[in-house]
Amino acid sequence: SQNLIISNIELLLDYCTRFYDRQFYTRSNLNLDNVSKFEKLLKRYYETEDVDEKGLPSVQYLAKELNFSSNYLSDLLKKETGKTAQEHIHLFVIEKAKNKLLNSKISISEIGYSLGFEYPQHFSNLFKSKTGFSPREYRNLN
Repeated sequence: SQNLIISNIELLLDYCTRFYDRQFYTRSNLNLDNVSKFEKLLKRYYETEDVDEKGLPSVQYLAKELNFSSNYLSDLLKKETGKTAQEHIHLFVIEKAKNKLLNSKISISEIGYSLGFEYPQHFSNLFKSKTGFSPREYRNLN
């Protein structure tokens, strides 16, 4: 009887997973709109003074602004783009950092602070993990 109960619970969980995943496939147009809203919200966050006050944008903050849970937002982005919400935030920040590194003579610490990092080391570590170069190496290469 224990095997029967386990197999029924497994079947129920499989149906739940299929039902949850199905919403991403049946609403693809709406999901693409939500992806573009996410990207616009991220750009707007960096255009305003929110970075100075709040630091790096969190998945929870962006999800709340879009009226989603953070897990749902990550799942939606993962299904549509192959990247989680946190990965999107990191890639966006890295692109802004690359532009600032190449187009200004601002110190690397100041760039880190301007992007919302509390400590410049966190910025340098993230930059190196995503690009393979430290910010200083990247600036010197280009």
